[in-house]
Amino acid sequence: MDRARVEAAVRELLAAIGEDPDRPGLARTPQRVADSYTEFFAGIGVDASAIARDGTVAAEAHERGRLVVVRDVKFRSVCEHHLLPFLGVAHLAYAPGERLIGLGTLARVVDALASRPQLQERLGEEIVRAVHDGLGARGVLVVLDAQHQCVTTRGERQTGSTTVTVAASGELADAAGRAEAIALIGTGAEADA
Repeated sequence: MDRARVEAAVRELLAAIGEDPDRPGLARTPQRVADSYTEFFAGIGVDASAIARDGTVAAEAHERGRLVVVRDVKFRSVCEHHLLPFLGVAHLAYAPGERLIGLGTLARVVDALASRPQLQERLGEEIVRAVHDGLGARGVLVVLDAQHQCVTTRGERQTGSTTVTVAASGELADAAGRAEAIALIGTGAEADA
């Protein structure tokens, strides 16, 4: 990331909205925005499939074919349409083939792909592809449930709304596999209520 360009752009943006970028409350804002953008966009150029691949171990015969579900992986991203944050949870399921993936590795894959300008629909598809390709899973399903600041803070200001997207591959893309995975994901939500 080119910090100097980000800082210059923020100074220009402040001036364009009629503010004085040198006033005491705003003088350090360009640096603060550059700091936050370094974190928000740290996933640009990161190979999430490699993260998945590097976090796998061989599956024993009795572990193959069992569905693995990880619920409530928190993520934050930035909507590429308005450059406003969206925050949510990812629920991931996969049907192992020859390999298993570390559960923390799944969270790292989500974080790498969420840490770039994104659309929620594409984010789910990218997570599925990275886990499927990196793990060699027989199937992957990802459900994302997020609240978008572009919906909650502007326009209609629907402060209580969330957006849910579903992406799947392999065995979990067919109706039966998808239903089983979604039922297991929902079991946790019902138990927590």
